[in-house]
Amino acid sequence: MKRVLTIAGSDSGGGAGIQADIKTISAIGCYAASAITAVTAQNTLGVVAVEALSPEIVEQQIRAVLDDIGADAVKIGMLANTEIVELVASLMREYDPPFIVLDPVLVATSGDRLTRSSATEAILTQLMPLATVITPNIPEAEQLTGVAIESPLSYDAAWQVLRQQGAHAVLLKGGHLDGRQLTDTLFTVKDTLPHTYLHERIDTQNTHGTGCTLSSAIASYLALGHPLSRAVGHATDFIHQAIAAGSDLHIGEGHGPVDHFFRFRDR
Repeated sequence: MKRVLTIAGSDSGGGAGIQADIKTISAIGCYAASAITAVTAQNTLGVVAVEALSPEIVEQQIRAVLDDIGADAVKIGMLANTEIVELVASLMREYDPPFIVLDPVLVATSGDRLTRSSATEAILTQLMPLATVITPNIPEAEQLTGVAIESPLSYDAAWQVLRQQGAHAVLLKGGHLDGRQLTDTLFTVKDTLPHTYLHERIDTQNTHGTGCTLSSAIASYLALGHPLSRAVGHATDFIHQAIAAGSDLHIGEGHGPVDHFFRFRDR
C-alpha cells in the first residue's frame, strides 16, 4: 500500500485539514499518516480559535512517521508560523520524499486567517522550491505573487512570478472566479504549454475543505505512480465528484463538507 503523510492543521469540524486529508487519502486507496501542526476550533460557520503546536512536537511527529513508516508522497497544508515552516522545510530536505504537494493554506473558506502573514515569505523562499507542485487558490495566488487575477487570462502572469521565485509546478485553482465553468490550470517548468482542467460549477455552499481534499488527492495519485498532469486530472475529477455527492448534505449551518466517500456510497 502506498503511503501518504499529511502535515497540516486539525479541523474540529472534520471537513478540512488533517481530517479531510485522511479521508481523501484513504478513499483513494493509500495509507494515511499525519503530523498535526496546529489545533483549530472551527465549524462550518468559521474559525473560533487557533493554537499552533510547538516545533518540537511537530518535528517528533514527522520523524516518527518517516523513520518507521516512510512516505511515497507528502502533502503540506496549514503551517501556522515561520518557525514551523522553517522546521518542515528542513525536514523535507533531510528526508527528501519522492513527491511534495504544497497547499499554501493562508485563509479558511470562512475567510478566517490560518497562517501568520510573516510566514508567507518563508513558505515562498524555503518550502516552495522543494515542492513537486503547489496548489494555491486565487486569493492565495494573489497574496503570494501580487498579481490581480480576475480571469484565467491572468494565470500565466501569476505563474511567471512563482516560477521566478523557484516554483517547479503550480496548479492555479479557479473556484473563486465567477462563471459557470471552473478552470484549473497546471503550469510546469518542463511543459511548454499548460494543462487545463474544466468542470461545471456545482451550486452548493458545501465547499469546506475543498483545497485540502484536492491537494491530498494529488499527493495520493502521485504516490500511486501517476505522472503529475494525470494525477492532477484524477484529483480534480475526485473533488468535483465529492462536491457533487455532498451538494445536498446539511451538516452545520455554514459551508458544509464535501462527501469524501462518495465512491463507497455508490456501491
